[in-house]
Parts: sequence; structure tokens; C-alpha cells
Amino acid sequence: MSVPVMKGITAKTIKTKRITSRVLFCGPEDGIPVLFLHGNLSSATWWEDNMLLMPEGYLAIAPDQRGFGDSDPEQHIDATRGLADLADDAVALLDELGIEKAHVVGNSLGGNVVYWLMADYSARLKSVFFAGAGSPYGFRGTKDETGTPCYDDFAGSSGGLVNPALIKAIREKDMNLDNKLGLRAAMYALVFSSNLISLEREKALMEASFSIHLGEKDFPGDSVQSPNWPYVSAGNWGSVNALSPKYHVDVKKIYNAKNKVEVIWARGEHDIAVADSAGSDPGVLGKMGLIPNYPSDVVYPPQPMNKQIRRFLNDYAKAGGSYQEVIIRDLGHAFFLERPRQFNTLLNDFILRIDKKIEVLGTGGK
Repeated sequence: MSVPVMKGITAKTIKTKRITSRVLFCGPEDGIPVLFLHGNLSSATWWEDNMLLMPEGYLAIAPDQRGFGDSDPEQHIDATRGLADLADDAVALLDELGIEKAHVVGNSLGGNVVYWLMADYSARLKSVFFAGAGSPYGFRGTKDETGTPCYDDFAGSSGGLVNPALIKAIREKDMNLDNKLGLRAAMYALVFSSNLISLEREKALMEASFSIHLGEKDFPGDSVQSPNWPYVSAGNWGSVNALSPKYHVDVKKIYNAKNKVEVIWARGEHDIAVADSAGSDPGVLGKMGLIPNYPSDVVYPPQPMNKQIRRFLNDYAKAGGSYQEVIIRDLGHAFFLERPRQFNTLLNDFILRIDKKIEVLGTGGK
């Protein structure tokens, strides 16, 4: 990938015990670490604006995650582990950098990776900032706030539902906005909600998105035929299948974790990528007649993702954690890109407060 970095960002190739990848840095090497995890169909490039706005004394770190950007193309996501591969990769990166604990920020799929960090590596976290995170119960194929599947085989949560025209547009790096089935049009339909991003910056973001690894073990991944509508279920490989509720994180491990950090759940008011009626949810598309033979709203309703996240966080609070929900008005899924200063005001105030509290507790205060 040849996407140039913004002034003030340093790109390095880092080899850990698990994977070799491009990692972006901003800030002093001995600064307080903040790990940024990007979403699907993107890369570390998407975080550069926010990395440049971190407080003095902080080190922003953003890797190209497995399956994306300049990560090792021979290393694939084992979807049967959910997103545990990416969580393990993130901790391996912290190990390689000699970092014991970090603040962690996750957008979309990156937010789902953070759930796995909370479950398996809670001791490595200082705080969690969800920026338009997905549901802890995965994406597609569930029908209530506790993630009950529409079918026992989790039909509908599959790489097999990705439109081949989208794959073609990615492979050809088609920037034509008139191609309604292309990636750029999909971004404007589901991710960008305004014209606040400059054309120059958008070009870099799209180049980063085109860098997703393609294939049956990458994107869109493989699939399994199902007798249940929409007749495909999750396969074993790639980020789309890894988001299937078939492989979702064990939320009980999060509730039972000894280290329960403070959480902010920030989301765009007009986010339709992660929503109770998401724009790419088969339940929504079926009701619109865009996927034939829709069974009914009773059998396969749109997944209530925001309700699922809120229920999870309420249960997390009951188990001893804490969270705050913040709605970013007038923006959608990529609000951190469209209004980076507003986003960083929220993020920076949060981590500064957390670190001040840690400092006071560390000196015996309460």
C-alpha cells in the first residue's frame, strides 16, 4: 500500500511474535500509550487526524490489523475464533513495544476487537473508548437485545452476502461515485454523512479501504449454504465471517473480568452502519424487497444493534464496570473523521481524567 502518511505521523514495519504489519505512531516514544483499532474496509490511515490531536505526552499507536492494509498478506483471520486473532495481535504489538497497559479506541470492527480485549486481556487496558463500535453479539442474524439468533445456524451472517460488484470495484480501485454498487458509493451511503472531509483526504481514505486483502480467506471470505433465509451462513475465514454471531465474544468473561475499566460509548446520531435498522442488515434489505423471499419481520427482524450494545453496557455496569453514552449530533458512522476536533475533545478529556485518577490512586489517594 502506498498511502502517504500525514505530517507528524511516523509509519514503521513492526514484527511481533504473531504478525508483521505497518504501524503508525504519533507522539513521544515514552508517552502514555493509546491504541487505535480501525474498522472493516479501512486501515490505520483512518485514525491519522485523531492521532495528531492527542494531548501532549501521549503516544498514539495504530496498526494495520490482520487482513487489512500493509499487514502480512499470508496471515488470515480465523473466523471460528471470532475476532480473537485481532485481539491477540494487538496484545502481541503491545508486548513488542514494551507496553504493559494502554488506553484503547475502537471503531466499528475495531470496537468488536476491543470486546475481545476486555474478555481476554482486561489487565492490559487503562480505558475503553468505543467510537461507533459494533454489537458484542456480532453483525446480522440476531433479533433481540441479548443476541438471540434468528436461526440455529446463524443464517444471514456470512461473507457470502457481500455483493460481487463491490469486490470488483475494490479490486479495480474504482473511485467512480456513479457506480452505486462500488465502494466509494457504499461509503457515502453507510459511513460518511457529510462533505466535511476534503477530497484530498478522502482519496487517502479510499486508498486505505482498497487495501483490504481479498480472497476466500480474507474479504469477503467463504460461506456455507443454509436452508434458512437468506440461504447462506458464516464460513471459517475473514473479517465478515469473524463478525458473525456464530462466533461472538463470551460477554460473561467481560462481566467476570477483575479489571473493569471505564468505558465511553460514542456514536453518531445518524449512524446507519451500526444501528437498530442498519443499512446493510438483511432484515432491512429483505423488508425493502431487495433480497427476495423475506420470511417476515417476526422470523428475521432487523438486528437491534444499539439496544444490544446498551444492554451489554448496562449489564457491564451492574457487574462493577461503568460507562457513558455520548451521541454525536448530526453525524454518522465516521464522525471521528468528519469532526476530528470534536471527537478528540471528548477522547482527550476522557483519558486525561482516567490518568489523573490513576495517578492519585497510585499515590494513595482515593
